Amino acid sequence: MKSSSNVPCVPKDLLMMSELVLPQFIFSLIQYLREGYNEPALDLPSEKDLHRILQMLEPHVSFLEDLTKMGGAMRSVLTQVLTNQQFYKDLSSGVGENACAKKSHEKYLIALKGSGLAFPEDKLACGMQEQASGTSTLAIQGLAGATTTSGQGESSDEEDQDGSQGVGKRKRVKLSSSTKDQSIMDVLKHKCFLEELLFWTIKYEFPQKMVTFLLNMLPDQDYKIAFTKTFVQHYAFIMKTLKKSHESDTMSNRIVHISVQLFSNEELARQVTEECQLLDIMVTVLLYMMESCLIKSELQDEENSLHVVVNCGEALLKNNTYWPLVSDFINILSHQSVAKKFLEDHSLLVTWMNFVSFFQGMNLNKRELNEHVEFESQTYYAAFAAELEACAQPMWGLLSHCKVRETQEYTRNVVRYCLEALQDWFDAINFVDEPAPNQVTFHLPLHRYYAMFLSKAVKCQELDLDSILPDQEMLMKLMIHPLQIQASLSEIHSNMWVRNGLQIKGQAMTYVQSHFCNSMIDPDIYLLQVCASRLDPDYFISSVFERFKVVDLLTMASQHQNTVLDSEHERSMLEGALTFLVILLSLRVHLGMTDDEILRAEMVAQLCMNDRTHSSLLDLIPENPNPKSGIVPGSLSFESMLSAVADFKAPVFEPGGSMQQGMYTPKADIWDKEFDPVMVILRTVYRRDVQSAMDRYTAFLKQSGKFPGNPWPPYKKRTPLHPSYKGLMKLLHCKTLHIVLFTLLYKILMDHQNLSEHVLCMVLYLIELGLEDSPEQESDEEDSVGEHERCHDSWFPDNNLVSNMRHFINYVRVRVPETAPEVKREPPASTSSDGLASSQSPRRSKSLQRENSGTAQVFSLVAERRKKFQEIINRNSSEASQVVRPKTSMKWSAPGATPQLTTAILEIKESILSLLIKLHHKLSGKQNSYYPPWFDDMEVLIQPEIPKYSHGDGMTAVERILLKAAVQSRLNKRIIEEICRKVTPPVPPKKISPAEKKTLDKEERRQKARERQQKLLAEFASRQKSFMETAMDVDSEISPSGLSSFGTRLTRNDQVLQGFSVDKGEFTCPLCRQFANSVLPCYPGNNVERSLLQCHSNKSMQDLIKEVEELQEQLGTFPSETNLSKEMESVMKDIKSTTQKKYTDYSKTPGSPDNDFLFMYSVARTNLELELVHRGGNLCLGGASTAGKRSCLNQLFHVLAMHMRLYSIDSAYNPWRKLTQLMQDRNSRMSSEELPEVPVLYRDVSSLLLIQILTMPQPLCKEHFTCIVKVLFTLLYTQALAAFSVKCSAEDRVAWKNSGALKKNTSNGEKSWEALLSHVISELSKGKMFEEGETEELAMVSSSVWSPDSIECYLQQFCLPFLRITCLLQHHLFGGDLPSCQEDEEFTVLTNCLGLLPSSFQSPHQFTSASCLEWPVPAFNMISQWCLELASFADRHAEQVKVLLIQEPKWDLPCLLQLPENYNTIFQYYHRKTCTVCTKVPKDPAVCLVCGTFVCLKGLCCKQQSYCECVLHSQNCGAGTGIFLLINASVIIIIRGHRFCLWGSVYLDAHGEEDRDLRRGKPLYICKERYKVLEQQWVSHTFDHINKRWGPHYNGL
Repeated sequence: MKSSSNVPCVPKDLLMMSELVLPQFIFSLIQYLREGYNEPALDLPSEKDLHRILQMLEPHVSFLEDLTKMGGAMRSVLTQVLTNQQFYKDLSSGVGENACAKKSHEKYLIALKGSGLAFPEDKLACGMQEQASGTSTLAIQGLAGATTTSGQGESSDEEDQDGSQGVGKRKRVKLSSSTKDQSIMDVLKHKCFLEELLFWTIKYEFPQKMVTFLLNMLPDQDYKIAFTKTFVQHYAFIMKTLKKSHESDTMSNRIVHISVQLFSNEELARQVTEECQLLDIMVTVLLYMMESCLIKSELQDEENSLHVVVNCGEALLKNNTYWPLVSDFINILSHQSVAKKFLEDHSLLVTWMNFVSFFQGMNLNKRELNEHVEFESQTYYAAFAAELEACAQPMWGLLSHCKVRETQEYTRNVVRYCLEALQDWFDAINFVDEPAPNQVTFHLPLHRYYAMFLSKAVKCQELDLDSILPDQEMLMKLMIHPLQIQASLSEIHSNMWVRNGLQIKGQAMTYVQSHFCNSMIDPDIYLLQVCASRLDPDYFISSVFERFKVVDLLTMASQHQNTVLDSEHERSMLEGALTFLVILLSLRVHLGMTDDEILRAEMVAQLCMNDRTHSSLLDLIPENPNPKSGIVPGSLSFESMLSAVADFKAPVFEPGGSMQQGMYTPKADIWDKEFDPVMVILRTVYRRDVQSAMDRYTAFLKQSGKFPGNPWPPYKKRTPLHPSYKGLMKLLHCKTLHIVLFTLLYKILMDHQNLSEHVLCMVLYLIELGLEDSPEQESDEEDSVGEHERCHDSWFPDNNLVSNMRHFINYVRVRVPETAPEVKREPPASTSSDGLASSQSPRRSKSLQRENSGTAQVFSLVAERRKKFQEIINRNSSEASQVVRPKTSMKWSAPGATPQLTTAILEIKESILSLLIKLHHKLSGKQNSYYPPWFDDMEVLIQPEIPKYSHGDGMTAVERILLKAAVQSRLNKRIIEEICRKVTPPVPPKKISPAEKKTLDKEERRQKARERQQKLLAEFASRQKSFMETAMDVDSEISPSGLSSFGTRLTRNDQVLQGFSVDKGEFTCPLCRQFANSVLPCYPGNNVERSLLQCHSNKSMQDLIKEVEELQEQLGTFPSETNLSKEMESVMKDIKSTTQKKYTDYSKTPGSPDNDFLFMYSVARTNLELELVHRGGNLCLGGASTAGKRSCLNQLFHVLAMHMRLYSIDSAYNPWRKLTQLMQDRNSRMSSEELPEVPVLYRDVSSLLLIQILTMPQPLCKEHFTCIVKVLFTLLYTQALAAFSVKCSAEDRVAWKNSGALKKNTSNGEKSWEALLSHVISELSKGKMFEEGETEELAMVSSSVWSPDSIECYLQQFCLPFLRITCLLQHHLFGGDLPSCQEDEEFTVLTNCLGLLPSSFQSPHQFTSASCLEWPVPAFNMISQWCLELASFADRHAEQVKVLLIQEPKWDLPCLLQLPENYNTIFQYYHRKTCTVCTKVPKDPAVCLVCGTFVCLKGLCCKQQSYCECVLHSQNCGAGTGIFLLINASVIIIIRGHRFCLWGSVYLDAHGEEDRDLRRGKPLYICKERYKVLEQQWVSHTFDHINKRWGPHYNGL
C-alpha cells in the first residue's frame, strides 16, 4: 500500500468550484428542511407533509450522495464544508434580509425548543410547547402542576400515569443534580452544517437517503470524529423523537444502523467517552426515557410505598422502543476501556442502579382468590423482555470485564452500590420481615446484579465472600423475595393461581426458559444458596416450609388443620418445598462447577428429556445472553462436548410418511452415570418433560437389563463445593430438617393423607445428601450417655445427621383437632417402655413424670423462627421502631368455626434408621425383607460405591442409604443389625404400595377402556346396519372410496380436518376415518358369481365370437329404480363434479352423448394406466394391488359399465364385425364416402378392449373376455407388423417379402411372423404406401439393421403395453393374482396368464410371439381386408399414412425435476430471477417441481380472475395438484384442489435438519430419500392420505 507521503496532493483549481458552491447548496437544503417543518398541531404530526418535503428534496440528497462516491478528495471538501463553523455563522447570520429566510429561521427556533431534557421553572413556555407536542407527561407533572393548560394534548389516562406527583418530583430533582454534563439538559445549540443536518435528519425520523449520505462520509477520519460527537450531542433529542415516532421500528433500525458503525470502534468510543461524557449521556437519557412511564409500586405496602416502577402496559415497553438505546449502551460496554470507566465512576454506578431499580418489582401479580380475572393482561412479555435487554444484557457486558483478580475493585463498587440500592428499595416499600401474601413479581434485577457479581468475585477474582456480604439482617431480607418466587412457582404449578388465567403459567415458564434462566432463576437460587450458607440453618429451613405454606402439615398427628392452604394443594406444595430444598442443596452451577462441566450438565439434561436436533439443542443450552461476551454456542467446545455425550441418529422416514429430522440421543453411558434428575427438574419448562426423561431412563434400564421395574430417579454424586460455600451444608445438619425428615418418614409409614411417592423420594434424597456430606465421624464405640442427659431438646441430641439417625424418639406431644383418633389414647404408664428403646435411650419412661420432658414438644417452626429473627433484629438495631409487627396468622390461631385443638401424646419409639427399615418392609410388601448386605460380604463396607445400588426403585434407595449410614459409623451399623435381628413388629395396616397401586390402577383403567371400546363398537355396528338397510337393497353392500378420476383421489387419514369441505361433499368414512368424497356401491353377490364366471367350457372360438356379438347387440336398458342404481348414478355425478372441466370434455360437442361416453371410458383407462405406473411401469413384480390397498376398480367398472351400456354403438360401425368377419360387399361400402372411418390398423387396441368390455352386460364371462382379447391380439399383432414394414428400408422390405412368401403355404403359416410380415408388405405395396420418398424421421429409423431376433423383440415390445393393461383388467374383473417374473419373460408370462398361449406350448427357447395368435377367420384374408383400408386412406392422405403407423407406445414413467446437490445453486439462480408474466422479482418465488415453471407465490401481480399464480398453475399443470419449492424458505408446499399443506423440506443441513425460512443460514444438501418419498406420494396420489395438516388456500397462493 502507498504511504501517505507519496500521494500527490489535489490540484487546488480542481476543487475550487465545489468549495464555492457546496456551502450554498447545503444551506439551501437546510432552508428547505426548515421551511417544510411545521411543529405538529395538537393531534398527530403530519407525516404526509414530511413525506412530501422529503420527496421534493430527493434530487438534492441524491446529488450529495453521488458526490460522496467521488473519492477521498471530494469527501474532504464536503467534510470541510459540513464542519466549518464560519460558513455556518456567515450564512445563518444573514437572516434579516428577506422575510422568507426570517420565517424559516423562526421555524427552526421553534423546532429547537423541545430538544433539551431539562424543564426549569422559568421556561414555562417551553414546557407548554413540549406538552403540546406530546412528549414527556411526567416532566410537566414534575412542575407540580404549575401550568394551567397542562393537559391539552394528552389523553386523560396518560395524564394520571403517576398517581403521586410528589414521587415524580423527588425523582426528577435527584436526577438533574446527578448529571454532570449540562449540555444535554439544555436546548441544542448548532455551530455547523453537520449539526443542523443531523438535527433535521432526526426531526424527519431518519429518512433513508439522508442516513446513507451521512454514513457514506465516514471513511474520512475528521468527519468520523466530528459526526460521532454530533451524534452524541443529539442523543437525548434522538430519544425524544423516537418516543414520539409512529414508525418506531423503522426508526430504531436506522438509529442502530448509524450507531453501530460509530460505537463499535473502541478507539472512537473511548475518545467520545472522555471528551463528550458519552456514558453520562447514555445513562441519563435511558433514565429519562423510562421516567415517562413510571407508576407507583404496589409491592408489599400498597398505600405507603414510595417505590416507583415502569408500567409494562406502556407503548414504550410493549413495543421495545428503548431497544436501540440499550443496544448502544451494551455495544460501548463491550469495550474494555469504556467499561473500566463505567465501573470506576461511582456517581454513574449510582445512577445506573437507580435505573435498574425502576424494573425491580415491575409487573406485580396479585393472586385472584374469588373471581376469575376478566381480562388476561399480556404485559409480562414486555416485562421479561425489558429485564433481559435493559438490565441483564448490560450486566453480562460488565461481568465480562471482571474476569481477573486485578478487577476486584470494580466488583466491590458494583456490589456496594447494588446493596445501597437494595436497602433503599426495602425502605421504599416499607419492608420489615414478612412478604405480603398472595403477591409475586418475577423481576428482581437488583438481587440478580448482586448475585452475579458475588458469583464472579468468588469464581474469577478470588475475593473473600464474607468481605462483600452484608449483615445478617440484610441477608434475611435478601432471601425473602427470591424465596417467594420459588414458592409461587410451586403454587402456580399446583393450580392455586388458576383464576389469574393462563398468563401466570406463561410467566412461570418464561422464568425458567432457556433464554432467561441464567439471568433469572439461576442467580435467584445462587443468592438463596449464599443466604443459606450464612444464616442460621434452622431459621432458613423453617422459612422455606413457611413460605411454601406446609408448616401445618408437618405434624405427627394423622389429622391437622392448615390455616393457609386447601388440603387439595398440600401434597403438591410439600413436593415443591422438598424439591426446592433438593435443588438448593445439590445445584452447583455457581458453587464450583467449571464452564465445561456446566455445559455438559446442561446438554445432558436437555438430551435426557427428549432427543434433540442440533439447532434446538443450541437454542436450549442457556448461553450468556450478551452477544459480545465471547461465549458463543457453536464454538468448538459445544461440538466436542456434543460428540462426547450424544450419538447422532440420521433422519428417518416412518412408514406413515412422517419425516424425522437428524437427532442427537444420549449415549448409554450418560444414562448410566450422568443422568441427573435435579438438573432436569430445574430446566424443564413443561412438567411433562420430567416424566418424559424418567420414561426414557426406565426404557434404557429395561433395554440394558439393569433394572426391570419402575425405577426411581437415580442419585447423582455432586461436584465438590467451593470452600466459600461450605456453610450451605449446615442445612443438612440442623435439627429442624431432621425433625421434618423424621416426621415425614413416620407419616409415610403410617399412610397419612396427602403424601406421595415423590415426597418419599425427595426425603430419601435429602438424607442421602446429608450422609454424603457428614462433617465428622463420631468416636466409634463411645455411647455418649452424658450428652443425652444434658440435652433438653427432646427431639435430637445434636446437629449431625449420622448420629441423629440412630436416635430413638419415644413419645411426641402433638396438637390435634378434638375429633382426631389420637385423642382417645391415654398417656402410657411409666413402665411400658420397649426394651429396644431402653437399650438406646438411657432416659426411659420415668422421664415422663419430670414434666413430660421426655416427650418432644409441639414443634412450631414458625415460633422458633420468630424468636430467632427477633434476636437478630434486636441485636442489630436498638431502635424501638424496628420491632417486628405482630403477625395475625400465628400458627395455631385457628378460625373459630374449626374444631378446637387439643394436646395428645403419641407413642412413637422409632429412630430414622428403624423407620427406614420398616419402610423397606412396606415397599417390598414382605416382613423382614431387609437383610444387611455386610453379613454376607464385609467388602461392602470398604467400597460402598457399588453399581448394584445405582439404579433401582425405593427399596434400592433405602438399602443404599442404610449401607452409607453403616459405613459412616459403627454404631449405626450395630443398631441396624439389632433392629434386623428383632422380630419386626407387624407393619402398620398396609395399603397397597404405590407401585402396586400403579399397576392395579393401570389394569383397572385398561379394563374400563376395553369396556368402553366394546360399547362403542357395538353402537357403531348397529348404526352401520341401519345405514346399510336404508341406503341399499338388503343384499347389496357399500364400500367408501376416494374417486380416482384423473387422480382426484381424496382419501386421507385425518383427525385434524382443517381443509375439510362439507359443501363439496367431503366426509370421513365412518369405518376407517379416511377422508372420502363418494360412496361406491358393491355389486351384490359378486364373489359367489366370480367362480361361476370362470368355468371353462369347450365352446369353439367361432361360437364365442357369435355370443360376444349377440351380447353386444343387446341394448342396455335403463335398470329399474333400485337403491343400487340410484347409488351408481350418484357416484357418476360425484366423479364428474370432482374432475376439472377440461378433462370431462373430449369431443367437439361438450355435453353430447359421445362426450359422456368418452369421459367414462377415460376414467377406466386412466385408473388402469395409473395402477401400472404405481407398479413401476410393468407387471414383473406381480402380486395383488400395490400399496396394499384394497382396490375398488371392480366396483368402479360395474358403475361405468352400467352407464356406458346405455349408449349403443351403431352396428354398422361396431368394430367387432370388422375384426371377426370378412366384408362381402366391399365395393358398395367404399362408394359411400360421406363418413370415412378410421382404418382398423390405426385404432388403439387398448381402447377397443375397454369399450368392448364396458358395453357388454355385466358381470362378464371369463371365456367371453378371453375371446375378445384373442381377437384384439390379432389386430395388435398386425399393427406391429405394419409399423415394422414402414420402419425398415426398401431393400429390407423386398428381402422379408420374399423370404416370408415361402412360408405362407406351410401348415402354420398363420402363426409365423415371417409369413404374416411378407403378406402385410405385399398387401401394403399395392397402394401408394411405399412410393413416397422417405421422410427424414423415417430415414433415421430405418438405418438400423434388423435380424430375426431383433424383429421378434420389437414385436413383443410393441404388444406389451396392451398385454399389461389387459392383465390388470382381468385381475380386477375376475380376481386371481398376477404372476411375477423376470423382465425378459414378461411377454410369455402375460400371454400365458391371459390364455393366449396355446396349451400345447412347451419349450420357451423356440417361442415366438406369433404362436399366440388365434385367427377367427383365415389370417391372410383378414390382413388383406385391413391393409386395403390403409391403401385407400393413403390415396387421400399420403403424407400422414406412415407417421400414424409408427406410434411408439412406450412412455417414460412420471418423475419430478432433478434437483442439484447443494441448495445454494437453486437459491442463487432463482432468488433474483424475474417472473416471466409480470417481469418483476417476486417476493416469494417458487418453482413447480413437476415442470420447472417459475411462479410468484401469493403474487397479486400475476393474479387472474381472483386466482393467484400457483393455484392457477396447479390446475393447468397437475389437474389441481401442484408441488412447489419455495425458494426463500427451502420448503415444499402441496396444493390439492382447494386445499394446501406444507410438506416439509427435501434439503437438510449437515446435522440432518431442515432450515425452514432459511433462518439459520446453514448450507443445505439434498436428501435423496426424502425426495423419493415426495415423488412416491405424488405418483401414488397419497398426499391427502399421508399429510395431516391441510388448510384452505382461498385461491391466494
